[in-house]
Amino acid sequence: MTYASICKIGDREVNQDSVTSVKCDDDYCFVVADGLGAHGKGEVASGILTETFASEFGATRIGNNAFLHRAFNAAQVAIVNAQQKSSEMKTTAVALTIIDGKFSYGHVGDSRLYHFRRGRFRKRTMDHSVTQMLVFSGEITEDEMRHHPDRNKLLRAMGDDWEKPPYELSKVKKLSRNDAFLLCTDGFWELITDDMMVKTLKSSDNAESWLNTMLEIVESTGKNHTMDNYAAIAVMI
Repeated sequence: MTYASICKIGDREVNQDSVTSVKCDDDYCFVVADGLGAHGKGEVASGILTETFASEFGATRIGNNAFLHRAFNAAQVAIVNAQQKSSEMKTTAVALTIIDGKFSYGHVGDSRLYHFRRGRFRKRTMDHSVTQMLVFSGEITEDEMRHHPDRNKLLRAMGDDWEKPPYELSKVKKLSRNDAFLLCTDGFWELITDDMMVKTLKSSDNAESWLNTMLEIVESTGKNHTMDNYAAIAVMI
């Protein structure tokens, strides 16, 4: 397995994206988070989340979804505690765990995980956003999400008050030798199509090559525009 990550500031004054990749024996945890700028201290919230996941994963691995439940809840507690000492802060999150040859993932907000197998797109997480709801209702297309004026309006985030946990978890599945995953913030996926993700995957021998090729496309597409922070982790089996 190979993996690689990037986390870039774009044209913003502060980088509110955070990433972490943790390996313990033959188990892995990958996390990408995007702090919400409108609420202030987004970089603190995203940093707390990734640090909490890394700490929890280093302490013990108790199965994919059991770990994800615990880590998301521990991160929520840490962010809420930080809010009491500072200002309101929120973040999106997407996490992938690989434990005992099986994988699962969880997400909140519009940071995404894409799953590919044998060079083909399999599935992606569905955003907790206004634009995703517009896609579900048939009012806009998937491609129109990338440039819609309401694309930054989220329905769920870490740091919100919870009546019930806002994160969603996948089923636990057996890892395949031909699996590949991309975790990324909206600043990344808005500037590259799903088809280009697949095309670059097919021409890449490892995760670093794949991510670097996608990065070239993202930065070329974003040229002459005000680029948001953008972060991603690529994983190839």
